[in-house]
Amino acid sequence: MRSSEPYNHPSMESSTANISNQVSLLSLLKEHFGFTSFRPLQEEIIRDSLAGKDVVALLPTGGGKSLCFQLPALARTGLTLVVSPLIALMKDQVDALQANGIAATFLNSSLSTQEIQARLRGVYRGDYQLLYMAPERLMLPESLNDLQKWQVNLLAIDEAHCISEWGHDFRPEYRRLVELRERFPALPIMALTATATGRVQEDISTLLKLQNPASYIASFNRPNLSYRVQAKSSPVDQVITFLQSQPQESGIVYCQSRKTTELLAERLQAQGIKAQPYHAGLTPEERSRHQEWFLRDEVQVMCATIAFGMGINKPNVRFVIHYDLPKNIESYYQETGRAGRDGLPSECLLLFSAGDTVKQQRFINEKPGIQEQQIANAQLQQMVHYAECPTCRRVELLGYFGEKFTSENCGGCDNCLSPRDTFDGTEVAETLLSCVETIYDTSGFSVGLNHVIAVLTGANTEKIRRWRHNQLPMYGQGKTQSRPAWAAMARELIRLGYLRQAPEAFSVLEITKQGQAFIQERHTIMLTTPINEPVRKTPSTEDLAHDESLFDRLRQLRKTLADERDVPAYVIFSDVALRQMAQNYPTNEQEFLRISGVGNRKLEEFGSAFLAAITEYVESNPRQHFSSTSTVAAPSAPTQGKPKPLNETTRETLRLFQRGFSVDHIAKQRKLAGSTIYGHLEQAIQADEPIDINRLLTPDQQTHIASAFAKTGLGNLTGVKELLGDLYDYGQLRLFRALHGKKNQ
Repeated sequence: MRSSEPYNHPSMESSTANISNQVSLLSLLKEHFGFTSFRPLQEEIIRDSLAGKDVVALLPTGGGKSLCFQLPALARTGLTLVVSPLIALMKDQVDALQANGIAATFLNSSLSTQEIQARLRGVYRGDYQLLYMAPERLMLPESLNDLQKWQVNLLAIDEAHCISEWGHDFRPEYRRLVELRERFPALPIMALTATATGRVQEDISTLLKLQNPASYIASFNRPNLSYRVQAKSSPVDQVITFLQSQPQESGIVYCQSRKTTELLAERLQAQGIKAQPYHAGLTPEERSRHQEWFLRDEVQVMCATIAFGMGINKPNVRFVIHYDLPKNIESYYQETGRAGRDGLPSECLLLFSAGDTVKQQRFINEKPGIQEQQIANAQLQQMVHYAECPTCRRVELLGYFGEKFTSENCGGCDNCLSPRDTFDGTEVAETLLSCVETIYDTSGFSVGLNHVIAVLTGANTEKIRRWRHNQLPMYGQGKTQSRPAWAAMARELIRLGYLRQAPEAFSVLEITKQGQAFIQERHTIMLTTPINEPVRKTPSTEDLAHDESLFDRLRQLRKTLADERDVPAYVIFSDVALRQMAQNYPTNEQEFLRISGVGNRKLEEFGSAFLAAITEYVESNPRQHFSSTSTVAAPSAPTQGKPKPLNETTRETLRLFQRGFSVDHIAKQRKLAGSTIYGHLEQAIQADEPIDINRLLTPDQQTHIASAFAKTGLGNLTGVKELLGDLYDYGQLRLFRALHGKKNQ
């Protein structure tokens, strides 16, 4: 389906001249977007695009995907055509671009015929640098004919995972985009997405017929997000308690059913919390209205099903709560990724109960095909494993996408901040494994986990009676433990490799070789206590210390200006920018331009109003001073009461350190890893033992590290490591954090 006329690509004819004579990318970045540096991979992607290459960019939510095609649109003549799947996303991005003085528009079904014609005339005149269209409209015959006449220099395909049936939001209309490559073979294509497995990445390149594309895959790690799992007991009360700890912050609560979203929203409203439901059962007008209220901060909390979220560009979502268990890790990652797009610390809380697992399994059992059920069951088991695992949650999440996280302690999940206790589970393991073995030996077949637990707890079910399992010696031997407790311990034995849940045989439970070896030669098995601690607010949410009163005043001003312009508040300025203003008190244009996100257009349009508000505030309120160390909040203490006494191996490390030996020397002498020695010293600090940090870090280094922690929050060890690179290892950073945390307690 190739056009009979050759496509004259405007950027190809003068590519070398355009790039060699282009205005500095950094100056464009500051002038239009107010930033002084690029995020990881942005500059490389932009330069490859300007050179006319096809590009695949996989950047996490909040990683700056949009800038990768928006900045090239400013660096050369012609039109950048952006394919976007959602009307709300188009309007959102165009509003933000126009606020930055960039000529952008969109064409979609929300416009009248007159509005569409007016905008098309503008495109023909060359009035716009960026044009957003949905794939359905773009692939209409009249649109394809128009493309022949527009000076298009780049086709940017946002949410490119929609082209793959293996993607999480397959859109058949994306498949037709390959016709553009056939019609206009010289037109460079940039495909962008936030989440794609290897298989989806391959589909993107193949189905779009990209030509030797430059591929950029950023880390899936979101260091500003903290991950917590809390045992689900009284979920409405748990949500209310959480929200009361963040009274003015925006967030999303994901629920499994439409009914739950409405009931929860009503309960929150009764508590004085501005909340609204969002689900597919509402009318389009209701969904649009509730979403608009949320974007404009008229609503604090959106109680939503998974129908809400894609294309929501609200950067100051401070938390995402999962009221019910997601069906798989990929969905969980995408939904939590809607928090903290502005880079500020944000919370991800999952309320977990075994009952939710049963609900999900019922839905799975209703699926038509056995293979589809098996795949869904395996995905659910991965999700349950994540919820119950005692190890670093960040390691679990990144591992799902094939990325290895090497830190011993991410500093940003409940399991790293407050590790759960372990207990001797040898007898429990022996009882459970013996029950599985006995059932198989006497019946000749294996059964599922629920049936094994029913036997152990002495249940009187039809299957137990029919198979005479009430006559087994193990029947009723586990009555002292609850069914959920047995299920949690069984799942941990599966994780540890003693049991296997076989998806190809209806999830029956089998003993592995490791389990058989344990039965024959018993040894100690340590299990982890179930999740039952109340969630504690991550200390890093106090990041970017600032004058709270001034921040509130600036936020009110931002809201007023946004309402006057009929745009969401964050289009005016982000929370990051307002917090910096409330920290640095800029009172002239030069100081105001130093604020992140303030470019020339923002200065021209909003500078006088914000500078006047800040000047008026400081005339009647004393300035607060935020030093590089005082801005850092202390982490939550992992234990309560008296410091935990040191064991002998830790005390030996402390003795050697106090005698003047270096960490490397102690590690070699004791034949231990350096990270272990640092861990011993950190434990010594928590036990109130004196540690001279000056032996490990110079005063300048301490100031450097303190400045980094001031930006990320003391709880965000991973974020600090990413900021400082290889200048310091994790051990040094952990010791610094432990010492300053002690000082601030």
